[in-house]
Amino acid sequence: MSYTNNHSLRDKVILITGASSGIGALVARYAAEAGAVPILAARSTEKLAEVSSQITQRHECITLDVTDAADVERVIHDVIDRHGQLDILVNNAGFGLFELTHEMGLEHFEAMMDVNYMGLVRCTKAVLPDMLERQSGHIVNIASMAGKIGTPKSAGYAASKHAVLGFTNSLRMELAQTGVKVSAINPGPIDTPFFQLADPSGQYVNNVRWFMMKPEKVARRIIRVMERQTAEVDMPLLGAIGTKLMQLFPGLSGRVAGRMLNKK
Repeated sequence: MSYTNNHSLRDKVILITGASSGIGALVARYAAEAGAVPILAARSTEKLAEVSSQITQRHECITLDVTDAADVERVIHDVIDRHGQLDILVNNAGFGLFELTHEMGLEHFEAMMDVNYMGLVRCTKAVLPDMLERQSGHIVNIASMAGKIGTPKSAGYAASKHAVLGFTNSLRMELAQTGVKVSAINPGPIDTPFFQLADPSGQYVNNVRWFMMKPEKVARRIIRVMERQTAEVDMPLLGAIGTKLMQLFPGLSGRVAGRMLNKK
């Protein structure tokens, strides 16, 4: 499916973190097809080069470590200086580790929070001054269904994504009258390299394979969110409905849903 006939993103400068694989790489490709100027950011120069070779339209690649505040400031200021503005920031960088709380080291909790949450905060704060001055811009935060409902072996990851959603919802209200839009994307499990680290045994992937989404579907939905500036998207529909029910009836978590969700 091509986006070459859609002009709503044409010439928009879009910075995508975590763009060296998975969802970030696909969003960059689809954005380029839509006529935007995606700037792919990640730590691995080699992986970025591999993704870049698959994009024939205008784009750029830049190394970025979202855990380094000085690096974030340098990269984003450089993008703005060279292009005159940064229209859309897609905070996609993140990773997960699935372990029981009492077995996971503190350093893993800290690392997930540093990348998944603080990395997003660093990038957002770096782009906000320019967006507020122009009274225009769009911040798209890739959160997770895990940000709305915790599951066994996901305490550290879920906590980082709960933080992302809390930040996103508060920021959206703060910026309501500024012209700067804020969106959250909350996907369930996606068939990407994310699980090579999160689930090296393959047990979780095997248990939820029927429920896993194709990365192309999620990436295309993110493109639509950028086009329409939708505030929040939960996907897939079945997961969205289940999450709403558990939020309305939290007692279900321990009695029924807890057993159903114990797939790791």
